[in-house]
Amino acid sequence: MASVPIALFTAVFTGIVLALQASYTLTGAVPIYLVGTMVGKSMILELGPVLTGLSLAGRVGASTAAEVGTMRVTEQIDALETLAYDPLAYLVVPRVLAGLFMFPIVIVLATAIGILARWAASLTLLDMSSAEFVQGLRVFAEPWDIQISAIKSMSFGFIVTGVGSFYGFHAKGGAGGVGVATTRAVVVSSMLILVLDAFWAVVLL
Repeated sequence: MASVPIALFTAVFTGIVLALQASYTLTGAVPIYLVGTMVGKSMILELGPVLTGLSLAGRVGASTAAEVGTMRVTEQIDALETLAYDPLAYLVVPRVLAGLFMFPIVIVLATAIGILARWAASLTLLDMSSAEFVQGLRVFAEPWDIQISAIKSMSFGFIVTGVGSFYGFHAKGGAGGVGVATTRAVVVSSMLILVLDAFWAVVLL
């Protein structure tokens, strides 16, 4: 739940900016209702999943790496192994499963809020009507767009929690080592999200 405000904050202001830029780009060239089309497509397919994923990489990835890394350097993971517990099954698998199931929920919520923010910006700043905005949303809307967004969201959740767990699990060197592991987890997660987004664009679109 702590990740939701970050995702919504990112979505709201991204939505406002994109609506303004779309209007500036399209003014005089195509019908104004296509602002709604650009808003819907870009938010559902790209900006919603990617920007939210990057935001959560900093929040969830860092938290995961720090928690697991602290357990590693304080020998709590060693204690689990001594008690015949599998630390991967006990610490990593639940986090990865949570990422797989919760990232799509957060990203869907952020996408919806982003579209609403763009709708509000279009009404107040661009002199559009609600009918025109909704018309633009519906022109090229396809159910497959939602499925692509869900696939991306789940893969990003796996990347963020998996990479965070990996670097935390292999942390060493005390508090400094935990800091290094956390930084690496965020950087690598962010890079892999961008790479994976390009991969899905080639495969699914």
